Amino acid sequence: MGTGKTFIALGLLCLGFVAYELLGTNLAESRHQHDLRAQLRSVLPGVDQAPGGPPTPAPAPTPTGKAVAIIEIPSIGVNKAVVEGVELTDLKLGPGHYPGTPLPGQPGNAAIAGHRTTYGAPFFNIDQVKPGDEVFVTTKQGRFEYKAVETRIVKPSEVTVVAPTKDNRLTLTSCNPRFSAAQRIVLVSQLIGPAAPAPPPTANPQPRVTEVIGATSDPRGRTPTIVWGLATLVLGAAIWALGRRWRRWAAYLLGAAPFVVVLFVFYENLARVIPS
Repeated sequence: MGTGKTFIALGLLCLGFVAYELLGTNLAESRHQHDLRAQLRSVLPGVDQAPGGPPTPAPAPTPTGKAVAIIEIPSIGVNKAVVEGVELTDLKLGPGHYPGTPLPGQPGNAAIAGHRTTYGAPFFNIDQVKPGDEVFVTTKQGRFEYKAVETRIVKPSEVTVVAPTKDNRLTLTSCNPRFSAAQRIVLVSQLIGPAAPAPPPTANPQPRVTEVIGATSDPRGRTPTIVWGLATLVLGAAIWALGRRWRRWAAYLLGAAPFVVVLFVFYENLARVIPS
């Protein structure tokens, strides 16, 4: 009897984590997207304007985690604010621009990574983009149109896909297949029309890309995950024991709020260490 209840409890915890991954992270990403769009509202040209226009000088570098562009892929319904950076904390906010690659619209290979599941799943249907489909990106330099050229499946170590190129392209990367970190799906699009001015050369070396970003995790979350997981078990056991000694439903009602808080923090840290 006790073993059965234990398995039921573990099953409910797993279902709760799935709900957090698919619903909770999407709600958090939606709030972050609202804030990012507010950052961009006063500095970007209207997204409904025609691509092209007079050249605009390259903007100053954008700090990591701050809004840098709006990306639109009409064929799959994508309209997202893009942040600078591709670390886990950046991609929780939305698609992330690879530091060290040109901004979209500038000469060369501009690269953006995004989640395929969780955190708004901006690139969930990236595999459905066909050659010739339009991709629009709006930055401080204007609105730029790209045409999809090809989709490739590569290993995470195949960093040549985000390496500098002589042509002007946009490279989007995500995990493949969905809910897996085994491969990366890469969508390459070609810039239509002239490129915007590039930034002046800098003496600071650009960061070297060591992995094609798609699914990502944070090893620093392992210890907090273990700590909060143990806290969840201890608190759950304490509430159960109190229910046996006292009125069961009163104990459950009293312990519900703190248990939900501790469980949420556990899920939050667990999500950090699981590729998504």
